[in-house]
Amino acid sequence: MGLNDTPSSERVHIGFFGRRNAGKSSLVNAVTGQDLAVVSTTKGTTTDPVRKAMELLPLGPVVIIDTPGFDDTGDLGELRVKKTKQVLNQTDIAVLVVDATTGLAPSDRQLLELFHKKQVNYLIALNKSDLMTTLPTAKANEIYVSAIAGTGIHEFKERLAHLRPQVAVEQPLIGDLIKPNDVVVLVTPIDESAPKSRLILPQQMMIRDILDHHGIAMVTQVPELAGTLASLKTPPALVVTDSQAFAEVAQITPESIPLTSFSILMARHKGLLTQAVAGVRAIDDLQDGDRILIAEGCTHHRQCGDIGSVKLPNWLKKRTGKNLSIELVSGRGYPENLADFALVIHCGACMLNSREMLNRMQRAEAQGVPMTNYGTAIAYMKGILPRSVTMLPDALTAYTQGQQVPAPERS
Repeated sequence: MGLNDTPSSERVHIGFFGRRNAGKSSLVNAVTGQDLAVVSTTKGTTTDPVRKAMELLPLGPVVIIDTPGFDDTGDLGELRVKKTKQVLNQTDIAVLVVDATTGLAPSDRQLLELFHKKQVNYLIALNKSDLMTTLPTAKANEIYVSAIAGTGIHEFKERLAHLRPQVAVEQPLIGDLIKPNDVVVLVTPIDESAPKSRLILPQQMMIRDILDHHGIAMVTQVPELAGTLASLKTPPALVVTDSQAFAEVAQITPESIPLTSFSILMARHKGLLTQAVAGVRAIDDLQDGDRILIAEGCTHHRQCGDIGSVKLPNWLKKRTGKNLSIELVSGRGYPENLADFALVIHCGACMLNSREMLNRMQRAEAQGVPMTNYGTAIAYMKGILPRSVTMLPDALTAYTQGQQVPAPERS
C-alpha cells in the first residue's frame, strides 16, 4: 500500500443483499462500471462474499461487497446465509436488491429486520424495472433501477452518498496530538516478523497522518533510538513505539517525553481504547483454566516470535502465574458466543472498519466479557500503561477509575 492509498479499513463499506437472481451481482457491476461479480441466470452463482476496494463517486473510497443469496437452501445454503449475516457486521450502507417484478419476499423482510436491528443505513433497489410496463410510486427508501438497461444508476449512486454514516466511535489517529513542525519519533523494529520491503499498515498510516498535519516524522529502530533523541536540538513532541518494544523504549525515552504505542493510538482511532484500558485490570483476576481469546483482524504467516500466538500468551502466564487456555482467532473468524471467555485481547484493528470493531466491542460488553487490546495489555503488564495514555485524557480516566466502559452507541 502506498502512502496515497486509502486502506480498506478506512473506506465506506457498501453491502449488496437480497435473494438469488434478484440481480445483486448485475447491479454491482452496473454501479462500479466493472465486471466485479460473476453474473449468471443460475441461482446461487455467488457462493462467497466478493469484496472490491475502489473509488465510487460521489462517495469516494469504498469497499463494495456482493453477498450470496439470502434465500439459499440446504446445508451449503445455511453457510452462505451465515456469511451474509457476518458481512452486516462490517456494512456501513446496505443495499437490498429486490426483483421489482415480484416485490418483497419473506427473506427480503428478514433482511430489513436485520438492517434495523444492527442500525445499518439502507436503500432498497427495485431492480429489473425495465421489465415493467408501469412503475408504482417508490417509497422514501426505495429506488427503481435496471442493471441491464442502466437506468436509475446515477441517481442510485447519489442516494448512496446521502446514506454515508457519521461514525461516532472513530477518533483521530495522531494529528490532534501534535502541532505543525512538531517532531514525532516512530520506533519501528525490523525483525523476523516484519514484512519484507515495507512497513506495516499502522506505521504507514501514522506517517501519513503526521505529514497531513504538517508534523515531522522520524523513523528509527530501538538500537538507534538513544542516538536519535540525542541528535535533536529540542525533545520530540511524542515517541510512538511498536508495543513489543515498549519496555526497552520506555527505559531509553526520558520521562519528560510523552510515550505511547502504535497499537494504543490505533485502538483509540477505532474507538476501542477506553474499553481496553478499563478492561485490562481483568488480567490480574485470571484463574487457572480460564479461557482467553486473542483476536486479530488480519491473517498472516505466524513465526516463532509471533506476538499473538507466542509473546502475549507467555507474558500473560508470567504475569498471572496461572495455567491459562489461550485461543487465537484471526481475520473475520470472531466467535458470536464469548460468554465462556474470561477476557478478550484484541489487536489494534487496523484491518477492520469501525463498524465491525464496534460490533465486536458491543458483543463482548453484552456478554459481560472484559475486553482489552495488544498495546494496552502489554503496557499494563510492563507497568507503563499510565505513562502510555497520559496524553489521552479519556483513556487515562477510564484506567484510573478501573471500571468497564460501555461500548459507544452508533450514531
